[in-house]
Amino acid sequence: MVTQLQILNYKKNLVLKSRFRKYLPVVVDIETGGFDPDTNAILEIAITLIEERNNKLVVGETHRHHITPFEGSVVEKESLEFTKIKLDHPLRVSVSEIDALNDLFKIINKTKNKYECSRAILVGHNAHFDSSFLTAAYKRNKIKKTPFHKFSVIDTVSLGVLATGQTVLARICNELDIDYDNDEAHSAAYDSDVTAKVFCSIVNKYDS
Repeated sequence: MVTQLQILNYKKNLVLKSRFRKYLPVVVDIETGGFDPDTNAILEIAITLIEERNNKLVVGETHRHHITPFEGSVVEKESLEFTKIKLDHPLRVSVSEIDALNDLFKIINKTKNKYECSRAILVGHNAHFDSSFLTAAYKRNKIKKTPFHKFSVIDTVSLGVLATGQTVLARICNELDIDYDNDEAHSAAYDSDVTAKVFCSIVNKYDS
């Protein structure tokens, strides 16, 4: 049985490496060309780092890549209308899945080592959706080793409904007094940053 003293000592020593069993939470958001991770392309991927300051979680830097659809992939018209992504936009500089992932893995590993964490754990809103697309990308690109736990994720839908009674990201933000711009939504970078704010807000309130 956990004693009150143990709880107090735990909260007093709140650091990333002990708060999440030596897992570094990394927020991930992926915009796709559909719902099937095996056939629909990843179009954007963003990560937002979670940092620590004065024993509180804070939102760190966001890193994003536009992705070139893999050969033979399907990009559905409805998905482009929903995300407002224009694949032929002259300012849309895209890279391959493997180049994007390798770059993001380096960033994650650097932060993981900074906080002496053993692995990263994916945080997302409907996190299994993002995780399923990453898993398919690993398989396509024959990536054997990643910073992330193989199957565990932290879902802000579950955290949100527990903390606010809401499941929709915009409504959770409203309950937590976090700004949410519908015009910016469904950009991987924007959604990742907002999800990180929700995650930090809920965890910090729970730990206070």
